[in-house]
Amino acid sequence: MSLNNIVAQNLRASRLQQKLTQEEVARDAGMSVSYISMLERGERSPPLETLDALAKALRVSPFELLQAGGSKRRQRRGG
Repeated sequence: MSLNNIVAQNLRASRLQQKLTQEEVARDAGMSVSYISMLERGERSPPLETLDALAKALRVSPFELLQAGGSKRRQRRGG
């Protein structure tokens, strides 16, 4: 799996686990909803600054968005 697809999966999983909408993440990260949607579909690759802003909006480590299986590890830890 490509790093871009890993980020896409982890971004969506983190958002859904926290019951956040794309609108809420976009607002908190200072981005558009359409850009968040493209990132979650793996259509765009976020630069490091964007990855950092997304991690802050989701209250996760940027590394969690980059790790294969990152959302599965969070689920096991959290509950």
